Amino acid sequence: MELMIGAIGFIICAYAVIANDVIQTLGTFMASNNKLQWWWLWLFAVSILSATLIYGWYTNSGDVSYGRLLNIPLPSKLEWWYLLVPLTLLVITRIGIPVSTTFMILSVFSTGQIIEKMILKSVYGYALSFVFAVLVYIIISKKFESKLSLERLDKHSRKHYWLVAQWVSTGFLWSQWLIQDFANIFVFLPRKLAITELLLALCVIMVIMAYIFQKRGGKIQEIVNQKSNTKNIRSATIIDLIYGIFLFVFGNLNTIPMSTTWVFIGILAGRELAMTYLLNKKKMTNTYIIIAKDFGKVNIGLAVSVVIAFLIQYLK
Repeated sequence: MELMIGAIGFIICAYAVIANDVIQTLGTFMASNNKLQWWWLWLFAVSILSATLIYGWYTNSGDVSYGRLLNIPLPSKLEWWYLLVPLTLLVITRIGIPVSTTFMILSVFSTGQIIEKMILKSVYGYALSFVFAVLVYIIISKKFESKLSLERLDKHSRKHYWLVAQWVSTGFLWSQWLIQDFANIFVFLPRKLAITELLLALCVIMVIMAYIFQKRGGKIQEIVNQKSNTKNIRSATIIDLIYGIFLFVFGNLNTIPMSTTWVFIGILAGRELAMTYLLNKKKMTNTYIIIAKDFGKVNIGLAVSVVIAFLIQYLK
């Protein structure tokens, strides 16, 4: 029974985490390559995922979480109520609300001290990524994001340079995100995986990603699509590069899990604020509303995860 609960939990977590968080790493990639066959994008993504997963498994002696589950042990006995967490996340994902999968999934298996550290790291991540994005886009917006600069890019047909740059930056970002979020995906499985368990898990994830790519990201993709210029290759490349660099530097400071969703929303918020201020001040009020709505959505995950964590403790 426990084996079945673990397997079901893993499958639901894999779908819900990737589907909910796909906008962070592959959202702009899919938006700017919407004319390309979905399976080309899928092949690119799963090749990087496979390499990152196998490398982490090999270098960490079977631990695919890159050490982020060391302080979050698997419960001695998995009961049915642990599935309430991934099922709740699955429902929220289908609705199209981007929540923090880290808080929702890991808080139920964590102690209060670990939860506090995850929240603090995530809050700092949001604040720092917001400021970082504002500073970067204050410098580059007029040159790279203005209507005139984008028209000039199209006129001189230089998109192919940026197409290569975008695929490179997306690959880098995707690998950094996976290092952070493998903990959320594999939390229902043993902390050390055998080679057969690794390959079975990889096959399941590849099938799930094929479905997500075929659906072009689903409803959550709308959060990226409504932001300025995200379908432009150059704009998407810059977003991915900024996000990847931030995860590489801040996310790897320690092995405490963090909410990559909060970081992503912070970067988009800082970008939108800086661009609107410099290029279209008349829409500042609308920008404030969008930022507030996005921030409110990601906080839903925190609230729900705390409630479920208390419910699990009660059921125990």
